[in-house]
Amino acid sequence: MTVTGILHPGQMGATIAATCSGTTLWASAGRTAATQRRAEDAGLTDAETVAGLVERADTIVSVCPPARAVAVAQQVADAGFAGVYVDANAVSPTTAAVIAELFEHYVDGGIIGPPAHLDGTTRMYLSGHDAAAVAERWAGSVLDVRVVDGGVGAASALKMCFAGWTKGSTALLLAINAAAQHYEVHEALFDEWAISIPDQAARSDGAARAASPKAWRFEGEMREIAATFVDAGLPAGFHQAAAEIFGRMTGFRAADAPPDLDTVIAALLDADGVGPS
Repeated sequence: MTVTGILHPGQMGATIAATCSGTTLWASAGRTAATQRRAEDAGLTDAETVAGLVERADTIVSVCPPARAVAVAQQVADAGFAGVYVDANAVSPTTAAVIAELFEHYVDGGIIGPPAHLDGTTRMYLSGHDAAAVAERWAGSVLDVRVVDGGVGAASALKMCFAGWTKGSTALLLAINAAAQHYEVHEALFDEWAISIPDQAARSDGAARAASPKAWRFEGEMREIAATFVDAGLPAGFHQAAAEIFGRMTGFRAADAPPDLDTVIAALLDADGVGPS
């Protein structure tokens, strides 16, 4: 029987846990009531602390904001974990290599798609020596786990390249809308889009509503993508700018409802860049 620890069961991590075979654990210490509910709904067993999880799990999967990936890994390493550590966060190959140095057994990962509730929507890519064995834990589930050749860093590189377009282009589109508003040509831009790119106006509003609640996580992800570009000898500016765009939207994290495009534009044009109060 496999025993898999999940750090930490957010919206994505909870579905990674729910689709995993064997026993699944989490550590409740310091977590919110919302996380507690997700863990219970996912059928996770509470090991209470990271030390308790380390003692019982043979594999630990980290699913956390990218800016926290190294710190979470360090906490697990400091607790003496000797099993397989799977970092499934949106980090650069270089960050993945830094985390790999903390463990004897390490699998690099990257998740593409929404939380895994439906078949065919979500893929978790894994690379590294133990990747195939780890992937077996989700065999037959709605989570499609695929092994990528190339060793540690390959799964992270794939995730960075994919998100570099999907989320990077979202940031660019929102920035273009804000610039058009500033120069008082927003309505004229929409008229031109209706002729030349008919779905672009609807896509703009959809991007505002979809990205705003998650922008606090996307900011760190864009910085990891920028670092990925630098390591490939490419300019980092695209995604450094995207990080700043999402940084100006972080105040929407606690909003009661996703904001519309006009509200997001106002936050982007705010010199303080903190979104709504």
